[in-house]
Amino acid sequence: MSVEPEKAHLLVVDDDDRIRALLKTYLSQHNYRVSCAANAAQVRRLLKTLEFDLAVIDIMMPGEDGISLTAHIHKTRAMPVLLLTARDAPQERITGLRAGADDYLCKPFEPEELLLRIGAILRRQKSALHDGSMLLFGPWCYTPATGELVGQEGHTALTDGEAHLLFALAKRPGEAFSRDTLSRDTKINERSIDVQIARLRRKIEEDPRFPRFVQTVRGAGYRLLAHHAPENTQG
Repeated sequence: MSVEPEKAHLLVVDDDDRIRALLKTYLSQHNYRVSCAANAAQVRRLLKTLEFDLAVIDIMMPGEDGISLTAHIHKTRAMPVLLLTARDAPQERITGLRAGADDYLCKPFEPEELLLRIGAILRRQKSALHDGSMLLFGPWCYTPATGELVGQEGHTALTDGEAHLLFALAKRPGEAFSRDTLSRDTKINERSIDVQIARLRRKIEEDPRFPRFVQTVRGAGYRLLAHHAPENTQG
């Protein structure tokens, strides 16, 4: 996803009105776009229409807690999550990380530390496209730096058009790209984008009619649902 601070869109989730307001003001002053939600239900509604580069989620919330929400996000989109909690309990940290969180910060914390942790997560997202890191989606392992796509039956050959399209979508997993943007990024004629998407789906989707990985976002374009492989599984 987008990693430059002036472009990154953050989602702050906390049931405390004061904390939400303070974080929105502070992060906005550091050139992030910030949206807020008070609970998991609001987050689920926002995710239907908006894309975010990173979510900062409080664990202790009424109704669905932050760990359950993190697990839902981890299963449905490639968006990093930083968890906040008032309890410095090792087991809670482990549970949060197992649910898919990328980092963990205990309250009370210095706003500058939160800012540094957010920046570190976004930089990792950016470098993953160029340092040999891999993206995972379903049975597939994709290395953007080399263009290598490996599935259960081994390496899968892509045409130039398919390869350029997959690389463009992988720049910011989970974010929707318009046909115009994909055309400019790939040098593929805009009228041919749908054709190339259909061909790519035939190679990577179990049922191309109901794609799980290369999804259509109504009114926005296409997105790749994938997540970065843990470091200890690479190489």
